[in-house]
Amino acid sequence: MTLTRDILRLLAAVNDRRRGDVSLSALSALAHRSPFNLHRRFRQAVGETPKAYTSRVRLARAAAELLSTDRATSAIALDHGFGSHEVFTRAFTRHFGVSPRTYRARGLHVDDDRAAAVHAATVSAVAPCVGLYRRTTTERNPPVPVDIVVKELPVTYALIMRRRIAREEVAATLGEFLPVLFAYAQRHGLAMSGPPFARYPEIGMGSLVIEGGVQLAAPAPHEPGDGIEALTIPAGPAAVAIHHGPYERLPETYQVIESWIQDEGRSAAGPPREIYLTDPGERPDPETWETEIIQPLT
Repeated sequence: MTLTRDILRLLAAVNDRRRGDVSLSALSALAHRSPFNLHRRFRQAVGETPKAYTSRVRLARAAAELLSTDRATSAIALDHGFGSHEVFTRAFTRHFGVSPRTYRARGLHVDDDRAAAVHAATVSAVAPCVGLYRRTTTERNPPVPVDIVVKELPVTYALIMRRRIAREEVAATLGEFLPVLFAYAQRHGLAMSGPPFARYPEIGMGSLVIEGGVQLAAPAPHEPGDGIEALTIPAGPAAVAIHHGPYERLPETYQVIESWIQDEGRSAAGPPREIYLTDPGERPDPETWETEIIQPLT
C-alpha cells in the first residue's frame, strides 16, 4: 500500500486535533473529498477506517497518560476527545479489557517515574503511525549523503514477532506485527522505551527473516506466547547511520554501510536493525523522515 502526500497531510491534521472533531464529515471537509471517497481511500492507505484509527490513537494516548500522571480520569477523557467520563470508560474497557481505574491501579511493569514518562512519550508518538512504517510513498527525490559513526550501545530489551517472508512483504508484515506488539505492551502495562524497530536475522536472495519489535524499559516479566517473544539484544559496538527520506530508499543506505565496514576493515556481528525515529502519521513530508540503521560490529 502506498501513502500519498494528501493522506499523510490528513493524518498529521487528525493527530494535531487531540480533542477536536474527527468525524468522517469533518475529515472529508478537511480533505476536500466526499465522505465515501475519503473513507475508501483512507482505509486503503492506512488499513483502518477513519473512526477506528482516531478512536485507537486517542485511547492509546489516554491510557499512557493514566499511567504517567495523577490527573483525574474525567479530565484525561475530555482532553482526548471523549464527551464524558462514561463514554470514555465504555470505549476504554472495550479496547483494553479492563476499566481505566483497574488499568491505572495495575500500573507499569517497572516502578519508575522516568520510565513512565518515556513510555507516555513513546505511546503518544507511535500510536498514530504504528501500522505505517516501511510503507512506500510517491516521493522520488535524490538520496541524502550518509554519515556513519561507531557507538557503544547499551543492552536493548524488546518484544518481537518473527517470520520468514519475501523481500517485498516487509511493509505488510510490519503493518501486521507492530500494532499487535504495541497493543500487547499497552494492555499488559509493559513500559515502552523508544520507537519500534525491525531486525533481520537472515537475509537471502529471495527471502529474509524479519523481526518486528517494540523496545521495553526492562525485561518482560514473563514469556508472552501467541507468537510474541521477549528478546534481549546485547550491548556492544555498532556502526550507526541515519537514513533521511522515504523507506523505499533504505537499501541504498544499507549498501553505504556495508561498503564502509569493508573499507574500515571491520566485521559485522549480528543482525542489522532499523529504528523508526519519525512518525509518518504526524510528519506528512517523507523527505523529513529519519530511520536509524544499526549494524553491530565485532
